[in-house]
Amino acid sequence: MEKDKGNMNARKRKTIDGGCKLSFRLNAEEKERFDKMMAETEARDRTLLIKKSLFGETLRVVKTDKVTLDYYVRLTDLYKQFQAVGNNYNQTVKAVKKNFDEKRARALLYRLEKCSLELMLVCKKIVALTQEYERKWLQR
Repeated sequence: MEKDKGNMNARKRKTIDGGCKLSFRLNAEEKERFDKMMAETEARDRTLLIKKSLFGETLRVVKTDKVTLDYYVRLTDLYKQFQAVGNNYNQTVKAVKKNFDEKRARALLYRLEKCSLELMLVCKKIVALTQEYERKWLQR
């Protein structure tokens, strides 16, 4: 087997196809339309937008409502607080039963039960308001 005695210092060519680059020019009106399309689709990549437009693929436009997003973030925080209250509730009941006599424990647990009922009513109002918000303002 003979080795090819070519130039050993020559750059080796890549065998993987990296694609080809195309360029084009737009006049002012076309550039304005393109920018408007970019803003409507909220696309971050011009190349992807151009490819999908050229080959007739559908462009998905996903718009997020900042108010709705903020509402659900706050609702999630409220849910975490409810979990913390439930955890504290269990610890409180155990501590009351362990450290107080029966009469005093009943009095304290009665007050705790009243607060729990108030919390449950607030929770029901939150659920009702969330359902009303979804029905009125969120499009499916």
